[in-house]
This record gives sequence, structure tokens and C-alpha cells, in this order.
Amino acid sequence: MKETKKFETESKQLLSLMINSIYSNNEIFLRELISNASDAIDKYRYLSLTDSEHHPLRNHEIYIELNKKNKTITISDNGIGMSKEDLISNLGTIAKSGSKEFLTKLKEAKDDINIIGQFGVGFYSAFMVASKIEVLTKKEGEPAYLFTSNGEDSYDIEDAEKAEGGTSITIYLKKDKDEVNYSKYLEEYEIKSLIKKYSDYIRYPITMEVTKSKPKLDKDGKEIEGKSEEYTEKETLNSMIPLWKKNKNDVKDEDLNAFYKEKFNDYEDPLMSLFVKVDGTITYDSLLFIPSHPPYNLYSDSYEKGLQLYSKGIFIKDKAAELIPDYLKFVKGLVDSPDFNLNISREILQVTPMMKKVSENIEKKICAKLKEVKDNEFDKYLKFWEAFGEHIKYGIYSTYGFKKDLLENLLIFKSLKDENNKYISLQEYVDAKDKDQKYIYYASGENVESIKNLPQIEKYKSKGIDVLLLDQKIDEFAIQMLREYNKVEFKSISDDSIDDASKEEKEKVEEITATNKRLLDNLKESLKGSVEDVVISTKLVDSPVCLSTKEGLSLEMEKTLNEQPGMSEDVKAQKVLELNPNHPIFEALTAIQDKDDEVKEYASILYDEALILEGREISDRSEFVKKLNKLFSKAINK
Repeated sequence: MKETKKFETESKQLLSLMINSIYSNNEIFLRELISNASDAIDKYRYLSLTDSEHHPLRNHEIYIELNKKNKTITISDNGIGMSKEDLISNLGTIAKSGSKEFLTKLKEAKDDINIIGQFGVGFYSAFMVASKIEVLTKKEGEPAYLFTSNGEDSYDIEDAEKAEGGTSITIYLKKDKDEVNYSKYLEEYEIKSLIKKYSDYIRYPITMEVTKSKPKLDKDGKEIEGKSEEYTEKETLNSMIPLWKKNKNDVKDEDLNAFYKEKFNDYEDPLMSLFVKVDGTITYDSLLFIPSHPPYNLYSDSYEKGLQLYSKGIFIKDKAAELIPDYLKFVKGLVDSPDFNLNISREILQVTPMMKKVSENIEKKICAKLKEVKDNEFDKYLKFWEAFGEHIKYGIYSTYGFKKDLLENLLIFKSLKDENNKYISLQEYVDAKDKDQKYIYYASGENVESIKNLPQIEKYKSKGIDVLLLDQKIDEFAIQMLREYNKVEFKSISDDSIDDASKEEKEKVEEITATNKRLLDNLKESLKGSVEDVVISTKLVDSPVCLSTKEGLSLEMEKTLNEQPGMSEDVKAQKVLELNPNHPIFEALTAIQDKDDEVKEYASILYDEALILEGREISDRSEFVKKLNKLFSKAINK
């Protein structure tokens, strides 16, 4: 007997909303129907374990059949099936509840994962591609029924014949339009591709008759060269067991490498991989990879960070940016959890405290893995550092040092003492320094060689004190956010506030300063606007002058900030000109300190020389040369 049931008045509008607004991509209809089939098998398996008398064990599968002639796709399962009441409740809920109630529940369910699978939402996604849907279903020990609907005004339920329990959903595809090709879903390669993308890890085999070819044979059974014939064969389209669900010890490196390269379109093996398994209040599995090289577009606006998101093995989203911090955006991988809060279409991840906790835990696991590799496989860590070290420093800087405890032990730097430019960690620096050394010293510049030639570094060379060499633009910004390591303060050798001189050195400086007050005042006045002060230095050994800075803003930081786009005005470091009291030039200056005009001529030359020694550009090269020539002429004439 056939029954026709009317949808409520607004149901057509509601289905239009679901089809055109809730889902963003019509290809996901297959994912939804396969997921429903998997759920139906799960329910039957449970009953077969608890009530085997009425639910005998079966070899379960989800079968897909394509019919190009009739333009239909059929998805069949041998799961629990549905009674007439189930059909009305599960597929006819929109009609039964009325669209107003449904819309109310839809609004209430914005943050409620439990709505997924209810109200026939996944089933009705098929109307994005279907003009009509037939559902043939049979519950074990009960009659079979056929549900038919065009998704508009009504649906029919009638008695039917079906030999085995389960459900078959037949989709009659819409006619192709200029902008939409529905017929593509009748192609085997398209179905295979969608299964691989969305449903590869459904736990039951998804099968389909696949067209294959074989050599054509003559009457004697020999192959006819250049001739072949087609035949069909049932093929399982999905992998079923996700690699990340397996025990780590059972997975070979070559399997991980192959999975990574196929999944994330890389031509090289990953540098390292990481399994994360958590069972408890939050349950999830994660498989993460650190590439061996930066993605080609890592630093472009087109790059999208994020981990692939799965829920119960079903692919949901390609780039879940919420699961990885910006400074680890180079990490590839996936997270699979039954506990994620998804929106009604399963396409949008809801931001919840649970999701944040998963993200934080993944971040900690990645950093712990990097620390382990650094401590035990330093050569491998160096490869990581050369490719992604700046991101770790950015993580410290961008979080204003709040991630210090997590990241500081991942930092490595080149140092003054190592002539081969090898890297050392902060812990190695602290362990090697003299117990009376107050600071962790660092110097910054464009490259290691230019830093080693800074005039300020002469003192540390002569005393055998190590200095970290910061040759990346981000380095000094990150160090300043750290402030200290193991209670030892960081200090730039260009900082004017360094107070590591001996008592004798300080007393000598005070005496020279007092004796040459007029000279220093004249130089300071002559360089007004260029420097904040002119002082006697305790840093210099061979060079006549150097520049130090105040307030923690070095010349290298000044340069980096001024290179940033959108700066409304130049950032200026507060410079201090330091004079070497043991250099012949200083002796020459002291001899003429009563001759104010001559001192003023020397002032700009000294300042430009200090800039040159720092590797900086001077404002007027020709003027600098003229002044030098003039001084040479005076010296020769004398």
C-alpha cells in the first residue's frame, strides 16, 4: 500500500536553505550518505553482539552502483535498515516536525554536535544533486519499504520487496546545467576520487564494480598484440584502517613517508613524524609531519596553515587553522576525533575550550619532539633549524615571551668562540661561561662575519668571553622577549648600560672623562641630533670609536623596523658615540681639545667612521672624503 505524505508549507523553502546555504560543496552528498551507511552498519553490529538470535553476523560492506543509462547512483548497506516508523522519523522529520520547529532547532544547535545525523540533514544533502531519491530499506524480521521524494512538496512510503536487511539509496541525478555538471558523478574515477578524499577511512569496505581491461586472446589462448577487452570487477575503494590509528611500532618509515608524500603533495620525505594518541576526557589521534624543506609558498599571502580534520575517520576539512599556532604553520598533518564540535553541515569547526585544549596539546607535543631531536639527533635538528628556525623565534616574539618555557630550549645560535660557526644552545652557553660572568652577551648584524668585525666585540675576543652572534632579523626581537635564560640576563654588547668593567677600569674612565670634559662636550654639541651622548669607552681595544645605543633598541633593530612597510615615520635608536681612550686618535683629540673649531671638524668624521665600522651607510660619502682629505693636508703641511 502506498501512502503519500505532504511536507509542511515551508518545507520547500527549508530544503532550499539546506541545499543552497548549509552545504558549500555539492560533492559532499556522497560523504554524508556513506557516513549514514556506516552508522547503520555500526548499529547492526552492536545488535548482532547483544541479540545474535535475531541479528545474525554478516560480512558488512557499502556498495556503490552507477547506472549511466538511467543517470542514477545507488549506495547500499547491509546495516540495521529502517521500519516504516523509522523512515518517517529519520527521513520525514522535516515534514513531521514542521519547518518552523526545525529552523528553531537549527538555531539552537549552532554549537551542538548532537544535531548531526538528526532531522535527515545528511540524507537531504543529496538533493543538491538529485531530482528524486528512492530509499529501499528493510529492518531484520520486518517488512521492506520504499521511500520516494523529490524534495519539494511530498514524499511517498509504500510496501516493497527486499531479500536482505539494510538500506539502498538511489539518487536520480539532476540534468546538467551550464554551470553544474551532475553527470560527472556517474564516472568511476570521480567516485573513486571522492571516496579517497572523504571516506577512505570508513571502517567497512566501500565497493563498486570497476571497469578494467585485459589483453584480448585468440582462439588458441594467445595474446593478440595491440588488442584488449574490457571487463568489470568488484573493487574495494577505501583503505579502511587509517595509518594514524595503527600502533606506531607497527608502521614502517617507508609507509609514513609514502603516506606523507601522497597526502600532502611533497616530492621529498618528511624530516620527522609524530604520532599523538590521547584517550580520556578528550579523545583524538593525530599524525604530524615536519617537512624537510619549506613549502614553496610558505611566506606568501596564498599560503593556508592548518591540519586536516577528521571525525571518526571521515574527512571533514582540509585546513583547520584553529588546530595549529601561526609559528608552527609549516607543520603538516591531521587530527581525528569523535569529540570535535562541528556545525550542522560538518563543514565548520566550532571554537570551544576542548578544541583549544587539543591545539595546545598538539603544540606541546611538537615542541617536545623537536627538543628530543635536538638533544639526540643534532644533525637532523640542524636541518630543521636551517629550514624553520626563524619560526621558533617568531613564536617567542609574537607571543611576547609567554611561550618562553616551551620554546627557549629549542633555540640555537652561532657564537664568537666557535671558529667553524657551529651552533650552540642557550644551556650550553650558560654551562660554559665563567661563574662571575653576569650576562649572556649577544651581538647582531647582517651576517656572522660582519658581526665578528664589530669594534665592540674586540674586548670579548681579548678576554675569551663568548658572544652569541645574531644574524637573522628576528633574532634580537626574540631575545628581548626572553629577557633572561636560567636567571641570567641577556645583554647586547652594543648596549650603553653594560656595567661589566672592573673597578679599576671604571675609575680610569671617570678620571679621563673629567680631564677631557671640554672635548667630550664639544663633540656632543657638534653631533647634536645624531647622538645622545659622547663617552669614554670600556669596550674598545683596537678601534678608535664605536656606537652603542640606549633603551634596548639597537642599530640592527632600527634598520629592521624601518624596512617594514607602512611605517609612518622612521624609528631612531638613541646612539652614543664611544671613544677609545687608548687609541692614538684620542691622544690627538686631547692635544687639540682647546681648539673648538678643529674638534668640531673631527666630530662628524668620527661619527661617520663609527657608522662604517658598524657596517652602516653614511649620509654623505663625498663630504666624508673631503673632510678626510682636508685633515690629511693639514697633517702633511705640519
